[in-house]
Amino acid sequence: MPITAAEHAALVEKDKLQLHPLQHPKAHADPLIVERSEGVYLYTTDGRKILDAMAGLWNVNIGYGRKECAEAAYKQMLNMAYTSNYVGMSNRPSIELAARLAGYAHPTLNHTFFTSGGSEANDSAFKTARYYWKRMGKKDKYKVIARKSAYHGITLAATFATGVSRYHEMFGPAIPGFIHVPAPYPYRYEGDMKPGETVGQAAARAVEEAILREGPDTVAAYIAEPVMGVGGVIIPPDDYFPLVRQICDKYDVLLMVDEVINGFGRTGKRFGINHWNLRPDILSFAKGVTSGYLPLGGIQVSDAIMDAINSAPESESWMHGHTYSGHPASCAVGLVNLDIYERENLVEHSRLMGEKLQAGLKSLMVDFPQIGEARGIGLLCGIEFVKDRKTKEQDPATAAKVANAAQARGIRARSVPNATVAFSPPLTINEDEIDQIIKTFAAVLDSI
Repeated sequence: MPITAAEHAALVEKDKLQLHPLQHPKAHADPLIVERSEGVYLYTTDGRKILDAMAGLWNVNIGYGRKECAEAAYKQMLNMAYTSNYVGMSNRPSIELAARLAGYAHPTLNHTFFTSGGSEANDSAFKTARYYWKRMGKKDKYKVIARKSAYHGITLAATFATGVSRYHEMFGPAIPGFIHVPAPYPYRYEGDMKPGETVGQAAARAVEEAILREGPDTVAAYIAEPVMGVGGVIIPPDDYFPLVRQICDKYDVLLMVDEVINGFGRTGKRFGINHWNLRPDILSFAKGVTSGYLPLGGIQVSDAIMDAINSAPESESWMHGHTYSGHPASCAVGLVNLDIYERENLVEHSRLMGEKLQAGLKSLMVDFPQIGEARGIGLLCGIEFVKDRKTKEQDPATAAKVANAAQARGIRARSVPNATVAFSPPLTINEDEIDQIIKTFAAVLDSI
């Protein structure tokens, strides 16, 4: 039940003592204080009902209110709330979840290390790449090639792997060794293109040129989201990743894939890499592994990397870890979460509902020339706003205005870089709820 206006106002005042992610008071003047949630809806302390077309932060894939996840956590906590997962100890839920995830994303990924979230996962990936090359006797291979507009997290190393400058500006100087190349962005490719090249070929060539420019003996890895989320929902051409895999093999560079947003059905397949049959050396995951019911993330590594770790002398041990690695309650929830995906066929449902959402967003382009492009894959979609379709000049102010106005009308989407409003609703969303999103956005666009 909604609380009184005075009680709500008191909560808002207390909340000012809290430091929020991406903190700025202007952006937090009228926060949604969520009291409860069910299905795809949020219910706030001031009586609002919001369709959460962002699934929290791209992560509540199975929807809100799943009692069996809460029961799994409760049962595990009663039995054993916590134990260390450092070498020499383990626990049943982490063992079972790691075994369940073996080969889950790709047949060559059978070894899992658990973290608390995506940023920790990517930092673990960077450290593991450096470790691997030191074990291979190539101590100078430490650099990581990433992409402009990429988002890889917000710990210090992940911040500078991220290719959005706003995340860097107040936290410099930059950590050395992160190099950024143009993203495979079909709508507005920012690199140079040779005659006859596709965007995928040009963007892959940019990766190869960066490796050669830096020196192959200094480049440890290339990292990419299969589909870029925070950077503007950028879907690569089909020829891009096969070329990148060839380039990485050619120059002895590890291929890291950041599946933190893409993984566990978000793109209409289990993982983003499955669209291109891409073989990673390291894969990072989080978000959808528990659908946000408890914090959990991790990396999976190839047999070659696992062998390098296991065959090391004690003096070269893999000295990396987190207090909450393999947290038993989180892993217990992860196991139930995977059961729900499979029982309800949510990956296929994501594909089907994604097609409907994409069609609806594209239909908005007929009447609203502010939308330069509507794009999506599965239930990871976006509409990019421009001042003019011919020049493709981006219009981030309109994107933010539209997202804010939609929330005021009961639909929560998110304005992200590249003047894009992003959508990633729970994979459980139904056709009527997608129609509600499209109708609301049409009304918002009509009003402005």
